[in-house]
Amino acid sequence: MEAQDCVILVVDDDPAMRSLLHDVLCDRGCQVVEAADAEEARVQIRYQHPQVVIADLNMPGGGFAFIRELRVLVPSCRIILITAFGTAQTKVQAQEHGVAAYLEKPVRMANLKAAVCQACPLNQLLLCKQTDEHP
Repeated sequence: MEAQDCVILVVDDDPAMRSLLHDVLCDRGCQVVEAADAEEARVQIRYQHPQVVIADLNMPGGGFAFIRELRVLVPSCRIILITAFGTAQTKVQAQEHGVAAYLEKPVRMANLKAAVCQACPLNQLLLCKQTDEHP
């Protein structure tokens, strides 16, 4: 089984953030697909069957309603939630929704990598084996 078998869906309405996450994860051996909003994410989920979803909380069609929908569409998928508008209450809500990791923007890449390593069902990911040589 190769690292490419773990599909990660990045859902964020900020193209620069999507691109950054895509590049960092691809450089470390992950297969990454992107969506700009919840509607695009639904399409990607149908065709890609991701094992991990990294989702922005405050994107169009996002929020905890989208997280609940993900639980129905891909029940075994691990969810990493990112937000620029985090509060203690938001973090509690994320935990109540079974989110695997909750990260606040600006996202520290080391924290993201650690969350992906824990969330991805494949322990062979290059991301998890490498030291943090890259930013």
